[in-house]
Amino acid sequence: MATPLEKPRQLPLDLGHGTGYSRDDLVVSSSNEQAVSLVDCWPDWPSAVVVLAGPAGSGKTHLAEIWRGVANAVPIDPARIGDSISKLGDRPAVIDNADSVSMDENGLFHLINEVRTAGSHLLLTARRFPSAWNVTLPDLVSRLKAAATVEIHEPDDPLLTGVITKLFADRQVEVEPHVVQYLVRRIERSLATAMRVVDRLDRVALEQQSRITRALAAEAISAMDEGQREFDL
Repeated sequence: MATPLEKPRQLPLDLGHGTGYSRDDLVVSSSNEQAVSLVDCWPDWPSAVVVLAGPAGSGKTHLAEIWRGVANAVPIDPARIGDSISKLGDRPAVIDNADSVSMDENGLFHLINEVRTAGSHLLLTARRFPSAWNVTLPDLVSRLKAAATVEIHEPDDPLLTGVITKLFADRQVEVEPHVVQYLVRRIERSLATAMRVVDRLDRVALEQQSRITRALAAEAISAMDEGQREFDL
């Protein structure tokens, strides 16, 4: 039985705080502004094929989803590119995480040709630039060399600050700026990590019926670090 000094624990409800991929959800800083400008200026692109390259958690998928919606582009599985070409017509296409699986090289070569013939566009996102994809098909190597490439850098402090602040605001949770800055200085520089730590803090604060303080933030980061170490083992 709880003593009078103890706060009752409240079970947090899953309110479905999904990842927002709209243009309004996008936070822009020097780390991604070049890529954002490119997406925003479509269809005035320098090439039929554009590659957005950057580390995991840098926001590539967010930008790809924004462009897919604006351009009415067809999402294509990088391992099964050839299966989608006949359904494409003159619509643009997008392949997210193009270097995450064994590339369908023949499929990509024919897709690029199809897009160029139709006067359309293809957006590829990847962790590395095409020169590091170990492509063996000479004609595809040539096509990829002609692609426009834009680098998305690791999230910087302004971007992480803006993302964390917006994630809390979307949940209608008030957090002091110094707590946000504490999180920015200590979490992995990844937008995915920012989403995880906000989710964890929101749930713990609701369960404990407490404000999100620096001490609570420190506990959350410590718990996440410990969980990652156990996973690595």
